[in-house]
Amino acid sequence: MSASTTSNASHALSTAYGDAGADVTRRLSLQPRILYATPEMSDFVKTGGLGEVAGALPRSLRRHYDVRVLIPGYRQVIERFDHIPVVAHLHGHAGVPPCDLGLVETGDGLKVYILLSADLYQRDGTPYGDAQGDFRDNDLRFARLSLAAAEIAGGVDPSWSADLLHLNDWQTALAPAYLAWTGQRVPSVLTIHNLAYQGLFSSDSLGRLGVPDGAFQMDGCEFYGHLSFLKAGIYYASHVTTVSETYAREIMTPESGCGLDGLLRTRASQGRLAGILNGIDESWDPRTDPHLSARFEPDDWKGKRANAETVRRKFGLAVSRGPLFAIVSRLVHQKGIDLSLSAAEAIVAEGGQIVAIGQGESRFEGALRDLARRHPDSVGVHVGFEEKEARRMFAGSDFLLMPSRFEPCGLAQMYAQRFGSLPIVRRTGGLADTVEDGVTGFTFGEASQKGFLGAVRRALDTFGQKKRLNAMRRQAMSRSFTWDGAAMDYSALYARALGNGGGLRSRLA
Repeated sequence: MSASTTSNASHALSTAYGDAGADVTRRLSLQPRILYATPEMSDFVKTGGLGEVAGALPRSLRRHYDVRVLIPGYRQVIERFDHIPVVAHLHGHAGVPPCDLGLVETGDGLKVYILLSADLYQRDGTPYGDAQGDFRDNDLRFARLSLAAAEIAGGVDPSWSADLLHLNDWQTALAPAYLAWTGQRVPSVLTIHNLAYQGLFSSDSLGRLGVPDGAFQMDGCEFYGHLSFLKAGIYYASHVTTVSETYAREIMTPESGCGLDGLLRTRASQGRLAGILNGIDESWDPRTDPHLSARFEPDDWKGKRANAETVRRKFGLAVSRGPLFAIVSRLVHQKGIDLSLSAAEAIVAEGGQIVAIGQGESRFEGALRDLARRHPDSVGVHVGFEEKEARRMFAGSDFLLMPSRFEPCGLAQMYAQRFGSLPIVRRTGGLADTVEDGVTGFTFGEASQKGFLGAVRRALDTFGQKKRLNAMRRQAMSRSFTWDGAAMDYSALYARALGNGGGLRSRLA
C-alpha cells in the first residue's frame, strides 16, 4: 500500500469515526471506558483459558470502569439471542469487509458488542477452524475484529467510545497497529495468553488487510517474511502483559521467546512489559459448588471422600482407599501428557488410580484408552470435556497431574488447590507462581520422566502420612486466587496508559 493510500485511509477513518483523543477530561475521570476485545468468552464460546478469563476479568473490572466486551458473532453467540440490536455500521477498509455492530447485555448487566457478519463468523466448528484445520481466511476474520476495536475507540457507536483498548492474543493484536496507522491516539494494553500462537500469515495478506508498506519491516509487523499479528500488537501497543510473572520473564529468553524475545526485552526495558497472574471466579468453591455429590470444606475429609467415590463409580473403577490422581487437560505435547503416561504404571503399582478427561492429539487419546484397557479397575478415561465432571474430579482426587512443558498461567492447578487436590507440576510459568513445593503441591524442574516421577513418588509418600497430607490440603484450600488482585494490577496499568499517575490502585488503597 502506498503512502498516499495510507493517508487517504487514515482520513476516511478519522472522518467516519471522529477524534478519539479529544475527550481528555473523561479519560481522567473515575470511570474511564475500557473496551475488552477477545476472540472468545465463556458466556458464549470458549476453547481454553482465554475464554474463562474473558468471562471473568471484565466483570471484576466493572467495579471501577465502564467496561464493554467485543467478540465476533459466531453461530454459538448469535443463537443465544432472539434479536441483536444494531448500533452501528462498520465501514470496509482495504479488503476488510464492512459489517454491522450489535450490542447485547448479559443477565448481570455486562454490555457486549457483537460483530455481525454471517460470511465471516457463522460457521461450524470452533472459532478458529473445523475438522479440516484452521479457516483459510482467519487473517481477514480477525483483522475485522481488530479493526472493529479501533473503530469503536474512534466513536463509531454515537453513545459510547473507548478510552483504552484491552486486547487479547493475536486475534485482536492488529488493533494497536490500526490505531497507529490511522493516527488515533488511544492507549492499548495487549495481553499475551500464549506466545506460541502468533497469527502468522503470508505477505500476500498485506494489501487486503490495509497494512502500509512501511509497516512491513523488522520494526513493525514483519516476522521472517510473514505478517505477524502478534508481533504487530507487541510493537504498537502502549503496554504488553502476559498472564504470570514467571512467564513474562521466560518469554524474554531465546528458549521460550518464540523468536520474539528481542522485541519483548525491548518492551521490558521501556517499562512496557508486565506479568499479571490470572485468577479464578468464585464458583470454584467446594463449600458451595452445586455440581458436587457432597460439598465440603477444609478438615471435612469425609465429604471429599464422598466425591472420590462418585468419581470412581463414574469411571467404573474398583472401590479403593488408595490415592486418586486426576488429569484434566488438553491432550497435547505442551501439557506433558507423555510424562503422565510414563508415570502411570508406577502409580498403579503403588495402589493408586487415575482418572483422565480431555481431548487433543489422537496419539494421546489412544494411549490413554490403551492404559485404561490394561488397567480397567485402576484407570478411567473420558475423551471429551464436561465442566461438571471436571469439577467433581478436582473435588474427588487427591492429586492433579499437570507436568506442562510450558504453561503461561494455567487454571487447573488453581481449581485443584481450591478443592484440596494437590497439583504435581513443573516449575514453569504460572505453575511456578501458584504452587508451593511441599506446601500446596509438588514441583519439579526438568521436563523429564525422571524429574516428574520423582515428584509423583513424593506425592505417594505424602499420601501415607495423613497428618502432613491434610496439612497440605488445608494450605492449598486456603489459597484464594480471586480476580481482585489482577483487577487492581490492571487498574494501575490502565492508569499509567491513560496518564493518570497512581490511578485506582492508589485511590482505593
